Amino acid sequence: MQLVGMLDSPYVRRVAVALIAASVPFDHKPISLFRHIDEFARLNPLLKAPTLVTDDGVALMDSTLILDYCAATFPTMRVLSPSNPGERQRALRLTGLALVVMEKAVQQHYERALRPADKRHQPWVDRISGQLGQGLAALDRELPTVGWIAGGLGLADIAAACAAGFVAGTIGDLVDVGRYQNLDAFCARAEALPAFRAAPAVDGVTAPVAV
Repeated sequence: MQLVGMLDSPYVRRVAVALIAASVPFDHKPISLFRHIDEFARLNPLLKAPTLVTDDGVALMDSTLILDYCAATFPTMRVLSPSNPGERQRALRLTGLALVVMEKAVQQHYERALRPADKRHQPWVDRISGQLGQGLAALDRELPTVGWIAGGLGLADIAAACAAGFVAGTIGDLVDVGRYQNLDAFCARAEALPAFRAAPAVDGVTAPVAV
């Protein structure tokens, strides 16, 4: 099984950290959508990261769908999602917030990195910024002040930490994650864990199979 994509993507890192935390064997291929387009296209012509190439050669896309497949395939992945309905609802709520933060942070990053300044539509940029701020504020309010969302580390915790880490590492000059003190402390707890340290949000780093 191959995970394709760079760990500086919060979506790729989300999957990598989860696989490592669950001790699921995989081969990480840190292939860039920008620098290695031809190589990536041979694995997935849609150029979507992350891509998971299963052992029978099927290319799966979208981090949420990849994690759903892994949960159905590997018992150790299933325990990263709570089975209690109330805890599961809370985990899904926080996962949704984290995914909004990822999406808006990626959009803001690309607006600055790829779109010429004279082509930017400021009302759209302001909307993205507002959504990002609302998402970060909601995570700050709703994440636990100690421990994890549903007991042990789970997929929702991983998503939240990867989202905030991407904001800090990519557009930290525009958005100060440190002002969200609970979220910042939550991320510090997560980043100290072996699974997070094994898959740092660094361009070109290859994640190990397990820790």
